[in-house]
This record gives sequence, structure tokens and C-alpha cells, in this order.
Amino acid sequence: MTATPLDAPRAWAEFTDPAEPAQRVRVDLTWLTSRWQCLYGAGACPGIDAGEPDAGCCTLGAHFTDADDLARVRAVVESLGPDEWQLRDPGLEEGWLVEHEPGDEDTGGTPGPGATRVLDGACIFLNRPGFPAGAGCALHQHAVAEGLEPLTTKPDVCWQLPVRRTYRDVEEMDGSSYLEITITEYDRRAWGPGGHDLDWYCTNEPVAHTGVEPVYVSLQAELVELIGPQAYAVLAQLCADHLAAVDALLTSRRGAPSSPAGRAQPEGRALLPLLMHPATAAARR
Repeated sequence: MTATPLDAPRAWAEFTDPAEPAQRVRVDLTWLTSRWQCLYGAGACPGIDAGEPDAGCCTLGAHFTDADDLARVRAVVESLGPDEWQLRDPGLEEGWLVEHEPGDEDTGGTPGPGATRVLDGACIFLNRPGFPAGAGCALHQHAVAEGLEPLTTKPDVCWQLPVRRTYRDVEEMDGSSYLEITITEYDRRAWGPGGHDLDWYCTNEPVAHTGVEPVYVSLQAELVELIGPQAYAVLAQLCADHLAAVDALLTSRRGAPSSPAGRAQPEGRALLPLLMHPATAAARR
């Protein structure tokens, strides 16, 4: 199936953060209620680089957001054994961190404390096919083995993907202001200009929209970490209400009476791009 457009209409909702009245959370209902799922490990992800199909989206080093992000991952790295991390020897002997120098611009002009090293075409923490513990991120696999959420062991940029959180200061006409937190899809454009050059990317691919649960459920732990448990509770209710409204619309369309000319009423396809992620709709069809 063909990738769906990035600029399709979307349904949004805004609400005041219950834990912080000076903040408002803006959520992309179309994305959060989609059936996107990660295909890595299921044999269906061709990777963002056709030359490294087994690397998924790990062909680039993971850039750390701040010192806390780096410190958290560093502590996990020190606990990884050779049975967990395929490239442990070169990682420890030659270094797994590439530090940014002042003036580096590869992180948007605001360099963080560095990035994971790329070795043999992919992140140094990526276990390759054939490794006894299995292919995939050593940091992720460590979390699963220890019964932890992967967000506690992986760089921020890795566990947040493909959810995008942005901030914006909003000034009202009466002179008041608030911080707006947006939760939406991390699509190709979020990677920067190079995102359009990726050989494949999953968020608008129908083949990746076949999950059993909607995104707001499957990525609950990540969303709670991003906006807090109280804001997530509101988000979850809005998403549930949105899905109920979509189901009611589809049901009513399917049961609509015939027109005077004897033709069945249309099923509202012109409305669905706003209510249902186009890739999810394509997968359902």
C-alpha cells in the first residue's frame, strides 16, 4: 500500500493541565487514536536506510537531549554484559559516545552532550541478526529482561519516537500567557530536511497501522512520562470519546437509508481523514 499524505486534515483537542494550570496540552487525536505499531522485530520493517534493512531506524546515532538523559543511559551501559550487548568490547574500548564540540549544528544549532556512536552502519547498541540474545537495541532488551519500561534505559529521542512533544509560549490578548505542550506524530518532517530522503518511514505507512490497540493505549507509559499521569488521564478520555464518535459515525453511515434515487447514502469518506488517521483508514480498507 502507498504511503498516505503528511498534510491530511487532523482533529485536535486542548485542555488545561490538571497538574499545572499555567500549562495547556494540545493533543493530536487523529494520531493518538491511530493503530500505528512498531514493526521492528516482526520482520516487516525495511528500515529507514535500504542499505541497512535490519537496523530499523537505528542507522543514526541517538542524540542525547541533556546531561540527565546521558547520565541515565550511561548507568545502564555500565551494567550491560557481553551476553546482552554484541558490540560491548569496541564500545568500551573505543568509546560508545560521540561528544559534540561547541558550534556543532547537527542537532539544530543547540548541541546536547553528544550522541551514540555509529559502528558498521548503525548505532553501536544495536545487536545484529544472529546475536544469541536476538537482534535489536541492547538497551531496550535489557529493560525487557529486567521487567522495566524501555523508557528508563534508552535515550529520550529513542523511546519518544514516534511521538513528538513540542513547547510554545502563548500570549493572550488580555496580557496573560501560558505554556502550550503539543503531543503529535513524529513524521518525516520532524527529522529535519533529511527526513524526506529516508528510504522508508513508518508513521504514514498503512502496513504499520495494524496494531491491536490505539496509540494512546499502546504507548501509555511513554505518554505518561511526557505529560504526567493527570494530563494523560484527560488525554485518554478524549481519545476514547473520539473513537466512540467515529464508531457511531461509521455505524450510522452504514445503516443510512437509500436516497430517493435508490442509491445508498455515502459512507462519509470526505469526513474520515479528519477523524481517522489516513494510514489507519487505508489499512482497514
